[in-house]
Amino acid sequence: MKRSSLHNLLHATVVLSVLAARSSESSPPLADATSVKPMNLPPINSIAPNVPEFKPAFAEQTRAPEHKTRGAFDVSVVASEIRGGWAFEFMPDGRILLSLKSGELRIVGRDGALSAPISGLPPVDTGGQGGLLDVALDPDFAANSTIYWSYSEPREGGNGTSLAKAVLRSEGGTSRLESLQVLFRQLPTFDSKLHFGSRIVFARDGTIFLTTGERSDPRTRVGAQDLGTHLGKVIRINRDGSVPPDNPFVGQKGALPQIWSYGHRNVQGATLDRQGRLWTIEHGPRGGDELNLVKAGRNYGWPVITYGIEYDGRKIGEGITTKKGLEQPIYYWDPVIAPSGIVFYDGAMFPEWRGNLFIASLLDMKLVRLELQNDKVVGEEWLLRDRHQRVRDVKQASDGSLYVLTEAGDGALLRISRPSK
Repeated sequence: MKRSSLHNLLHATVVLSVLAARSSESSPPLADATSVKPMNLPPINSIAPNVPEFKPAFAEQTRAPEHKTRGAFDVSVVASEIRGGWAFEFMPDGRILLSLKSGELRIVGRDGALSAPISGLPPVDTGGQGGLLDVALDPDFAANSTIYWSYSEPREGGNGTSLAKAVLRSEGGTSRLESLQVLFRQLPTFDSKLHFGSRIVFARDGTIFLTTGERSDPRTRVGAQDLGTHLGKVIRINRDGSVPPDNPFVGQKGALPQIWSYGHRNVQGATLDRQGRLWTIEHGPRGGDELNLVKAGRNYGWPVITYGIEYDGRKIGEGITTKKGLEQPIYYWDPVIAPSGIVFYDGAMFPEWRGNLFIASLLDMKLVRLELQNDKVVGEEWLLRDRHQRVRDVKQASDGSLYVLTEAGDGALLRISRPSK
């Protein structure tokens, strides 16, 4: 296999390519277990911003100092030859549920082998950034065997992000879905292959957060600000698809009741912190990837304010970064990191990482670690750059190790753990 080519193209071109489609470049072979070694790569703050004239609203909002992990860790391969993996979820019996962008749902066995595709999925539009996206287990999975998934649903006139659930049945070495129910359909339907979102997060009260994208078209940008659409929103619904009565826009004329927050661009990462608060991370344009602490009814600004510009260098809207009544991101990146899955770490295996946020990064092939204090980012580290694979998802296992899903010609599910003695 050949190594991924160096990033010698203009940064904006690279960003556009990673957001438009999965890389077709192959990757070097992975060893069964390797200790992380330092690499001669540019430090975080040495990369020139795309929009140097844009200044942060407060000191800790961007370009935090680089804080390197002091202790050693190993990276081992749990499963390999995963093509187009998008998300994964741990199952109670030690197996792992895995979604593939190609529209397949599989199970990674305890031996690392991939199962045959699970039958019973609805049709999936797999063009561009579309496909089978996030996957999650019902909080009562042990009792009801119910799973949830988000996907780009083909529809008359285009497609849209949808959320479905079904009961997972396994017998005789095969698995199938039964009692399928579509819980949510993003409206309006739009003919685009870009910006579907999406992540599924169960709140502590049992409701579901689902993130969506604004579909990346000049005609739909206004939709992120329009409460009459689901474009560029965080959605909150009950597990049966109904609307919680305490959603912020319930009863408001012209507003869709499923909306929790709005003014988002393309949210592909979402998670809860120790307090049960929702954090999201979204793709910016050329510059301006954002980390947000999402609150009910708040407007997060897109496309009125942004720390990025168009790919061709033009300003977006008025070219402003702040406006009264619009929320500022907790943190932003310029140049972008092309973020995907995120998770707060609270395990016992790495005490020095407790409270840190880990971010799967598609650009420059890395896992980003953020240190936070009082909801501000005080340190940043880029890990796994020696793997030469785009990182699509990250989750913490029950033993405190981290699992990472990479995306390449042959992607892999990796485990980060303490070195074996």
